[in-house]
Amino acid sequence: MKELPKGSKKLLKAWAFYDWANSVYSLVIASTIFPIFYAALTIVKNDKGEVVQDSVQLLGFDFNNDSLISYVTAMAFMVVAVISPFLSGIADYVGNKKNFLKFFCYLGALSCIGLYWFTIENLWFGLTCYFLALVGFWASLVFYNSYLPDIAFPEQQDKVSAKGFSMGYIGSVILLILCLMMVLNYKWFGFEDESMPTRLSFVLTGIWWMGFSQITYYYLPKGNKKEKLTRDVLLNGFKEIKMIWRSFENNPRLKKYLRAFFVYSMAVQTVMLVATYFGIEEVNWTGQDATTGLIVSILLIQLVAIAGANITSRLSAKMGNIQTLILVNVFWIGICIYAFFVETPFQFYIAAGLVGLVMGGIQTLSRSTYSKMLPEGTLDTTSYFSFYDVSEKIGIVIGMSLYGIVAQVFGSIRFSVLFLTLFFVIGVILLLKVPRTGKLAKK
Repeated sequence: MKELPKGSKKLLKAWAFYDWANSVYSLVIASTIFPIFYAALTIVKNDKGEVVQDSVQLLGFDFNNDSLISYVTAMAFMVVAVISPFLSGIADYVGNKKNFLKFFCYLGALSCIGLYWFTIENLWFGLTCYFLALVGFWASLVFYNSYLPDIAFPEQQDKVSAKGFSMGYIGSVILLILCLMMVLNYKWFGFEDESMPTRLSFVLTGIWWMGFSQITYYYLPKGNKKEKLTRDVLLNGFKEIKMIWRSFENNPRLKKYLRAFFVYSMAVQTVMLVATYFGIEEVNWTGQDATTGLIVSILLIQLVAIAGANITSRLSAKMGNIQTLILVNVFWIGICIYAFFVETPFQFYIAAGLVGLVMGGIQTLSRSTYSKMLPEGTLDTTSYFSFYDVSEKIGIVIGMSLYGIVAQVFGSIRFSVLFLTLFFVIGVILLLKVPRTGKLAKK
């Protein structure tokens, strides 16, 4: 098929469709069904619903269930942070980043399907699948994000980035509603084992991810360069990374933005990763079904996030990207302070709605702002975006580690969430130092 021209509506829609395909992982695996399934698998309660055991044994050691999943999550993000620059340098050099995108997509999707066999007896296998699914999802985003400046002109990037997130929210909500119907009404579907619908949710996630991604693969160009694969490719990959690192010295605006992004993204991603666990441990669900309440709150986040992503895009057109990011970070500060006092389901729903309002906005605007800062005529966009993604991943490792340490010291996750306000404050200060000129200024 003849490649579609840059800026083509069909090409932009095809690119955004990968958000529709992969966002089911974020919602079903990272945020909703899997955390609830993992908690049910690793927590033992008495007849009164009180927790009597929340530790599991792995490799001869006893781990707190929350600590164990946090360690596995941090390890996966560290792997992504290490391999992303290496792979992206190769992908730009040989011009086959679509193949890399496919590989990590299939790795993540098949690992989601593998969670079907996750039991407490197969703890090692289940955590390995969880680990590989996380690596596959986030590594694929390195190559997916790098396509943005390739397929869209600067004036299109805010809008198409927001469209991608919006499509992702809609698609993932559709699948989650289907999974929710099976989980809560499993007998309607002829299931005798109440865990079966949950396990099938993991299978559906993998199939959805692989299936709908084919639309993206059909239309996306293969890559920019078309050099032959030689033994020098590995060295050239590292040379590209080194060259791009040096280029930041000649682009102080980009360097200042990356510093700010690293700090506030650390807090944003940590909040998103621990939100469900916060709801399980800190909210008093007495008299209500915790599973239903948690899934409803996540659905609320996703639905509100659709509007939030578009509102942020419009605000950036009026106020400028950096000014809008500052405003959104201030809003996040308020959310973290409010979350510290959340105790009832109703309060948790309010917090979920507030998170949804700015969750999509800060993600989509951060991505498009970085894209606008790349030097004009840049071909090696994957290598540039690897720095963006590496900053995010290392931030998550640090954020999850600090979250665990603070929770252990104070004995409550709510103190960890309050602690994260510090990073939003620092993020605002650093954003204030980023020059607002050119594509980032008010239109």
